[in-house]
Amino acid sequence: MQTEIYKPFDTFNFGNRTCFLSGKPLQSVEEKIQVFPAWLLSKYNLYDQPFKMLDENFPTYKDLKLPCAAEVNELYIEPLEAEIKAAFEQGFEAVKALDEWKLFLWAGKLMYGIIFNELQSAIKQQYAQGQGLNISQSLMHKFSQLHLMLQMLLLPIVFEDFKPFSFFLFQIEPETDQFNYRDEINSLTFALRLKDFGFIFCLQDNGANTIYHQEILDKIQGQTLHPIQFEEFSGRIFYSAYLFNRLPEYHILPVNDKIYVEAMPLKGLSSKPYFDEWKPKVYGQVLESFWKPWGFLLLEIIKNLEHPMSFLVDKNSMFIRAKEIDLPG
Repeated sequence: MQTEIYKPFDTFNFGNRTCFLSGKPLQSVEEKIQVFPAWLLSKYNLYDQPFKMLDENFPTYKDLKLPCAAEVNELYIEPLEAEIKAAFEQGFEAVKALDEWKLFLWAGKLMYGIIFNELQSAIKQQYAQGQGLNISQSLMHKFSQLHLMLQMLLLPIVFEDFKPFSFFLFQIEPETDQFNYRDEINSLTFALRLKDFGFIFCLQDNGANTIYHQEILDKIQGQTLHPIQFEEFSGRIFYSAYLFNRLPEYHILPVNDKIYVEAMPLKGLSSKPYFDEWKPKVYGQVLESFWKPWGFLLLEIIKNLEHPMSFLVDKNSMFIRAKEIDLPG
């Protein structure tokens, strides 16, 4: 097992001759893996579907790849993919039985793969224009820390009494045969809805979004959600992740044969709340996007600014059962 942390952001190494996870030289630029695993691309016929990048380019899903050493893929990536695939094929109960950390690593690898491809594309564009790359240092710091966390796959990394993420898993009814995926790389937020389950990750918030939404979570945790309810809750999480105004920091402490990660207090030197002000109109715009399949417009959603439209709770703030939801059309 490798014992030294690989830090590609220190040297800005995002070429195709170095393994994305271990930093070891590759035998060929063809030594790559898919960002979205082949089994997922095949099941949902995604190979030739367009994937929108931040620069408005549209590569296909199969074009998104990561340089990866064959040994790393065989020993660490493929076993994780096999376990996730088996659970996904069985559905909610099997996904619920998975170790959260394995789902975190799976989602994190996918998110980092997209980031890696975004960085490669940005580097090519900037240098083609004769310019250096200009990306927010705080964003690079987040990406670097996500990459460190992914190295749990091959390094003896131990998180000291905390999880760096918020995770939300729900059973969904009725089932879907479609691939429903959404991410926001600036806030490292990820949502996936398949078959009879859906889950959301805030990959680097030290659990802050879980605490922020505790009131609604107390009402919906353990409940079966209608797809529109899951999308509503996803909208809440994506919006609050955008409002989250802290940049988590970590101490890395190598001790003997382990690497300990310790979270610094989120409060830091600031006395302001962890989240910026929640604005109903902006939240309504988020919901309009998440509810696009059902055709709800912003004016309907925020007709009452104090109480935007909700399918999760009624006017008395009580949970609405999935079977009670009656949608037009």
